[in-house]
Amino acid sequence: MGMRGPGLTVKAGAIAATSVLGFAPAAAAAPAERTLAAPAAPAAPAAPLAPECNKQQGQPASAITVEPWAQQRLDFEQAWKVTRGKGVTVAVVDSGIETNHPQLKGKVAKSHDLTKTTATDCYGHGTQVAGIIAATDMRRQNVPFVGVAPQVALLNAKFTTGQSTNDNTLLPKAITWAAENGADVINVSVDAPDTADLREAVQKAQKLDVLIVASAGNVAKDQKGNETASYPASYEGVLSVAAVDESGSLSNFSNSKTRIDVSAPGQNVISTLGTGYIGGLQGTSFGAPYAAGVAALVRARFPKLTYQQVINRVLITAEGGIGVGSGHGMISPLQAVTAVLDPNAEPSEQKAVNTSTGVVDIARPAPVDHRTRGIGVAVAGGAVVLALLVAFLGAVVPLGRKRGWKPGRAAVPTGDRD
Repeated sequence: MGMRGPGLTVKAGAIAATSVLGFAPAAAAAPAERTLAAPAAPAAPAAPLAPECNKQQGQPASAITVEPWAQQRLDFEQAWKVTRGKGVTVAVVDSGIETNHPQLKGKVAKSHDLTKTTATDCYGHGTQVAGIIAATDMRRQNVPFVGVAPQVALLNAKFTTGQSTNDNTLLPKAITWAAENGADVINVSVDAPDTADLREAVQKAQKLDVLIVASAGNVAKDQKGNETASYPASYEGVLSVAAVDESGSLSNFSNSKTRIDVSAPGQNVISTLGTGYIGGLQGTSFGAPYAAGVAALVRARFPKLTYQQVINRVLITAEGGIGVGSGHGMISPLQAVTAVLDPNAEPSEQKAVNTSTGVVDIARPAPVDHRTRGIGVAVAGGAVVLALLVAFLGAVVPLGRKRGWKPGRAAVPTGDRD
């Protein structure tokens, strides 16, 4: 399956001369000699250009031959015994959502297109993010891929048509729209500069008790050592997410200059694209929606918790940091929705990192083997039955021997008889 770019970026500075859909202004003509000529007839207004939308359709579900590693590692299906996210709304602030995808049909409650092009996803990034969060469970139709919280509703807040945009005013507007239109959680898989508008939008959303989850940002090889913090992930009160690979190691592209809260799968990720699927995805862009899905499960399970209390719960139940840039470690969906915690509990300081190995001395749970666990439960149950049988025989056999195995006299009931 194909490979996609690492994520979305918003360039710093004011609106540039060119943007994703804009055109550079024509150069001013040199002054010419003044001539006398008849005035030209006014030109007819040009017809507006139809926006290009070359949607990629992705691969068929049959191309997914095994359960994606991220699903096995997080094992969020176990959390579904408690909640699947029903009643919670998650906003995807991104490049749009392909609502015709079989696993996303009927999930988008509202759409808002700030690009003034089309609310659908021509680039594909927003659909990938939405699939990780909310893709319907279609395993009975032989689709191995599922979303973390398949019963949430989605808001589609489109602010870009491609990988980047020079208009840094649209992202804050998209966040504000989502917060004002019922979002409980907002996923922002975007690397943006710190601006007054963006800070204000994040603070306004937080005042409305909206939880914002943001990707930590990606660092190219030629930028190593020169990276800067990414926003909105670095703002206080935003759940900031780094990326890890299949071994649980921090991805080498994950931006450690950004303030990090937790880690999530961000390499070799599978998700939705067009009306099909794509694999080989990498970037903190894809770690963020895994964390957003977990946050949605927590909000569904504990609707009275504030956004900050939900963040604290996600941090406290995470598996423990693995070094600089990993925060409190890998998210734990089951623990996040089932752990018995004081609602006002706050996460403790990170444990010291073993500098010789870069790994915190804390055990990480192995993936759950549901078949083995089922066999174990059956064996344990059988052992209990056997123990009860032995105790029963131990009491009955001596009495039988004493009585010569003759039946005892039946007690005559008192009161009315038939």
